[in-house]
Amino acid sequence: MPLAQLITPPQLAERLGSPGLVILDCRFALDDADHGQRSFAEGHLEGAHFADLERDLSGPVVKGLTGRHPLPDPQRLSERLRTWGVDHDSQVVLYDDGPGLYAARAWWLLAWLGKRDGVFVLDGGLKAWHAAHLPLSLDPPSQREGNFSGRPDPALLVDAEHLAKRLGAADLTLIDARALPRFRGEVEPLDPVAGHIPGARCAAFTDNLGPDGRFLTPAQLRQRFEAALAGRAPEQLVAYCGSGVSACHNLFAMALAGYPLGRLYAGSWSEWINDASRGVATGD
Repeated sequence: MPLAQLITPPQLAERLGSPGLVILDCRFALDDADHGQRSFAEGHLEGAHFADLERDLSGPVVKGLTGRHPLPDPQRLSERLRTWGVDHDSQVVLYDDGPGLYAARAWWLLAWLGKRDGVFVLDGGLKAWHAAHLPLSLDPPSQREGNFSGRPDPALLVDAEHLAKRLGAADLTLIDARALPRFRGEVEPLDPVAGHIPGARCAAFTDNLGPDGRFLTPAQLRQRFEAALAGRAPEQLVAYCGSGVSACHNLFAMALAGYPLGRLYAGSWSEWINDASRGVATGD
């Protein structure tokens, strides 16, 4: 079974209520931390549980040490997944408002914990669901305890110290999922330092999507990342962004294109700049 899988709104509508199906609503907004919870209360997919980026899909922020969205404690996340009814063999569908940004973070966390089969991202998210004229529900999800027990895979991660030592290596591909103006250091709306990690290449996560907000075809995505890799081994790729969220969108897109799962620098730019001795680049 492919590691990265999409599901369309009509396909999901046919499966609603199926045994073994778990749906997680991952809606969030960086400029409004309560957006997801509020939106969920106003209507959600039938049976969905709410998974909050900061409360569930991230760990505590330590000022001057971590990035803005450090990885959650794996045991705590596993416990949370069980409360949502996730079993080892569950079919899990993840969605957000549309671009798949926060759904991809949840997808990567599940892969990190070893849940790599039967996990889907709703292509186009709630925007596509509405476009298909499908209904939302106000009913709370049913409660059952799942049996999922995750074990984090350290091979999927790279830390700042290791990355700093690898900068400049001929076989390293370092991609930054932020928009080009942030990458260049022309603007920085979220972090105190502008720019990017030296040697990185901009691969804005939004370019994984077509004009309709849905993912490009696997062939189109493969062409996109072939250019970024420039002949280097995909196994040596490291993805980062501002805080380790949108980087997961690139990793999901690469997996859709048939590449092996690359590594994530989870602390990303917001962690990198905590140490003034680490290099900062601007421009292209």
